[in-house]
Amino acid sequence: MIELKAVRKDYSSEVTIGPVDLQIPKGGVTALVGPNGAGKSTLLTIIGRLMGADAGSIEIAGYDVATTKSKDLAKIVSILRQENHFVTRLTVRQLVAFGRFPYTKGRLNKFDEEIITRSIKFFELEDLQDRYLDQLSGGQRQRAYVAMVLCQDTDYVLLDEPLNNLDMKHSVQMMQHLRRVADELGRTVVIVLHDINFAGHYADRICAVKDGQVVEFGTSAELFQPETLTRVFNTPVACVDGPNGPLAVYY
Repeated sequence: MIELKAVRKDYSSEVTIGPVDLQIPKGGVTALVGPNGAGKSTLLTIIGRLMGADAGSIEIAGYDVATTKSKDLAKIVSILRQENHFVTRLTVRQLVAFGRFPYTKGRLNKFDEEIITRSIKFFELEDLQDRYLDQLSGGQRQRAYVAMVLCQDTDYVLLDEPLNNLDMKHSVQMMQHLRRVADELGRTVVIVLHDINFAGHYADRICAVKDGQVVEFGTSAELFQPETLTRVFNTPVACVDGPNGPLAVYY
């Protein structure tokens, strides 16, 4: 599992994330939700060691995130940031192949090529694999980035707003793919989402973050209460029974 103990990040005397105590069980999909500026992305980035914490400790599968060697941590946890700045003249296949770097240092073998092909197929990118990134739509590039993270072949996958640039159809497809990543490949997926209804439908657990604190953690059934979501998002939210589970109504 992922365990945070008294994790804190100080931006200024007025802006602090934490202290956060949190246990994310192994397996399934956990969604981080909350208002803009709540600290969701910061928390995910600290868990993935792309940003250091000012206090506290984090363990992933028993490994201390702060002290584990980078080459070893990269085989345990992979992370996709919100902003990605890869060279646009890479092809999709070349981008996905970067996920193998912790194992190969750039020297791909037959086994690596098989994993690259599998990741490309998993996200239905076969017809695009020879295109350059600057020839793709934003949504197609986003799928390629997530395929790269999957190709890293880690048990723990962290994704910061992977639905960015995706329309309705491709947002649904992405969440279906990530659900399969958890169910069929046995990965633990932790994902920052803005749409509470996507979180409610696709995630096993929802972690609500507000003002730098974890204020709720539980199943969608537990969190989909009008008073709970209204408090988390600072706006009136009603909850209704939808055809496939509870829905939040906030417009």
